[in-house]
Amino acid sequence: MRPTTAWQAMAQHPVSFLTSSWPWRSLAYLSGGVVVGAAAVLVFGLGLAAGLALLVVLLGVAPLVGLVLAATVVATVERRRLRLVDLDHLPDPHRAPDAPGLRAWVATRLKEQVTWRELTFTLLSAAALWWLDLLVLGFSFAVPAVLIASVDGETWPWAVFGAIVLLASPYTVTSWAGARAAMARTFLAPRNRELGEELREVRASQSRLLDSFDAERVRIERDLHDGAQQRLVSLGMTLGLLRLETPAGSPQAELLTQAESQLATVHKELRALIRGLNPPVLADHGLVAAIEDYAGRFPIPVTVDLKLPERLPRKLETTMYYLLNEAMTNIAKHSGATTAEVRGRYHSDLLIFDITDDGHGGVDPAAGTGVTGLADRVAALDGRMRVSSPAGGPTLLHVEVPCRFA
Repeated sequence: MRPTTAWQAMAQHPVSFLTSSWPWRSLAYLSGGVVVGAAAVLVFGLGLAAGLALLVVLLGVAPLVGLVLAATVVATVERRRLRLVDLDHLPDPHRAPDAPGLRAWVATRLKEQVTWRELTFTLLSAAALWWLDLLVLGFSFAVPAVLIASVDGETWPWAVFGAIVLLASPYTVTSWAGARAAMARTFLAPRNRELGEELREVRASQSRLLDSFDAERVRIERDLHDGAQQRLVSLGMTLGLLRLETPAGSPQAELLTQAESQLATVHKELRALIRGLNPPVLADHGLVAAIEDYAGRFPIPVTVDLKLPERLPRKLETTMYYLLNEAMTNIAKHSGATTAEVRGRYHSDLLIFDITDDGHGGVDPAAGTGVTGLADRVAALDGRMRVSSPAGGPTLLHVEVPCRFA
């Protein structure tokens, strides 16, 4: 297994570790820590002095607030520096402000717990961590250099000691770099509650997208029905009136026959499109009847075995209809199957659907196929989907979606 931290690299490959980039990355991490820590001491010292001096005239609050917010900058730099010795991504737990502008940004940051953890880390870094970085670097390199440079006939044991310390410096530097990085991650990583809030926002966004798509689908269906379809009907009536004035058997009559035939085909296709956008059978009779109706018009035989206790909530029913519709369409387009089956049950507050076909298989969800869109629909409902599709088939899509009947 490839190591993702300097500590793992040193523990897994203690010999080859010496020729890897990890010791140099650890050295860069500690050297950068000295620079960042010294800068933090300077900025915080000047800011604190200015804030306390101006506090007596009620002007010191702004510098003190600025120091708190400056800690977020130090934390951002530290998260980037951690990539030197820890390849696991450390997300920024700060949330976007509720409104635009500097005032909203400041108010949001001051209310977040992570801001105060970052302030604590910055004060710890300024007060102790950068000194320890400097001490480790000095012990690993400066002390051996002094001992080796001052060698003579009586002090050669110290020179040997200095050489041993220098040879061990990759392990010394990496050990402290790993410990420092673990400490930084403890302060700067998002807490479970913060991650939970972020996940809730993502799920709410997905839900809003589904609602938006549903509303847009209804609008398109209404516009097609009330607009394009009515114009086609009007065009058919115009052609009918024109036929009354056209001599039978004339070239114009033949062209009218062709136009009427094409118009009938377009009208039929438009009705099918409108029925697919918002099928009346779904609104009137529910998911089971709608899937059975769609399966009856499917180009290959489909066995429908859906047993649900009652009508689903409207939003869930509509989403599941289009999910099953899309899954069946993928079977017809890509699988080469001769038969398919849609099976659904409700058990322990879960809707469970299995869509199977006897096609050639080989479906790879990671390859960006139509299965990705299905997975996104399921995820938006807090559900999960698994795919089994060995080469040669059969293919199984297993979908589980939470559902509670009121």
